[in-house]
Amino acid sequence: MKDTCNPAMPALSAGRAETASGPVFKVLGAICLSHFLNDTIQSLILASYPLFKTSLGLSFLQIGLITLAFQCTSSLLQPLIGYYTDRRPMPFSLPVGMGCTLTGLLTLAMASHFQTILLAAMLIGSGSAVFHPESSRVTRMASGGRLGLAQSIFQVGGNSGTATGPLLAAWIILPYGQRSIALFSLIALLAMIVLIGVGRWYRQHLRQPAKTATPSGKPLPRAKVARTLAVLLALMFSKDFYLASINSYLIFYLMHRYGLETRTAQYHLFYFLISVPCGILLGGPLSDRIGRKRVIWFSILGAAPFTLALPYVGPGLSIALTMIIGFSLASATPTILIFGQELFPARIGTISGLFFGLSFGLGGVGAAVLGLVADTWGIDTVYQLCSFLPLIGLLAVFLPESEGRGQKPEDRGRKTGRAEETA
Repeated sequence: MKDTCNPAMPALSAGRAETASGPVFKVLGAICLSHFLNDTIQSLILASYPLFKTSLGLSFLQIGLITLAFQCTSSLLQPLIGYYTDRRPMPFSLPVGMGCTLTGLLTLAMASHFQTILLAAMLIGSGSAVFHPESSRVTRMASGGRLGLAQSIFQVGGNSGTATGPLLAAWIILPYGQRSIALFSLIALLAMIVLIGVGRWYRQHLRQPAKTATPSGKPLPRAKVARTLAVLLALMFSKDFYLASINSYLIFYLMHRYGLETRTAQYHLFYFLISVPCGILLGGPLSDRIGRKRVIWFSILGAAPFTLALPYVGPGLSIALTMIIGFSLASATPTILIFGQELFPARIGTISGLFFGLSFGLGGVGAAVLGLVADTWGIDTVYQLCSFLPLIGLLAVFLPESEGRGQKPEDRGRKTGRAEETA
């Protein structure tokens, strides 16, 4: 499907990244830092739940509704914003979105009613929904054709922020109370300053004459595009549902199964969280060299032996297994997104918003569903059932061969499909 509203966009969103002389590491570093700051702020909401439950007397249902408000706002708005900016690029939407997040933080710091907390969660979710599609587009534009490397740099910032937020909450918010949340508005302000600089580069980049890459190979048939997209979404489901089981319930599982103390179990979770950005850093560049499909095979299906063994090992070995699982599954994260972008090179914002939004949504739904399973059949059953999820990686056999292996940087990213022309 060609973009009739702005025919120059395919060249700007896809071709530019393919023809640049090399990655613009200054821009990639700035967008990585911004992603770190953005996701640090997001994780503060979850980490602050004990404080709000005690100070405002919230029920578990109300806590769940706060998560729902944040997740739904962030997940549902992302593909819509990406779809709009595919047609009308908005270089300075990034600092504007972070301004929305800053407003949400200040609202959260002063909230004295449940409804105000809901509003704050929705504001922060809206800021995240603006950030991810446009920042993913900037990442691709600054990649110089090394799409996997650029996407890994971008995403490792977000995962590092997710791991950092709970630590900051424990050190600052819990000891000093709700008002201390306002201090983190300085983080949002710093991110706005960085994103203004990114926006200037983005605007200047759009003004440069487009250098359109010549498509290689035959266009993918419409049915094959649809099948490939369905496989990618199924792979995301298996990955994000399993990661939700670790993020939400690993501490409870270790305490129940092995009788570990809370602090010891938290260390186990921290080891897992460290392994995730390491996997992301490897997965993207590796996909540039050996191809997207091979990395997905290794990442998701390769985790299956370890997930199948995890429910039946001792506490010491469980540390090693969870780190291997986190590393393996995370290495597929940038690769799946790039695969989707290569299917629709003129819809970078839409695809990025869809995949990021779906990832957030699946994580939230997975936590709720697995919580119900744990309440009904026990926490052990959660990990016994989830151990089979990576076997969905067998569906990778239906993915077409991708770009990457043995190619020059300027040729990477020219997906065999140019599927936009046929969809």
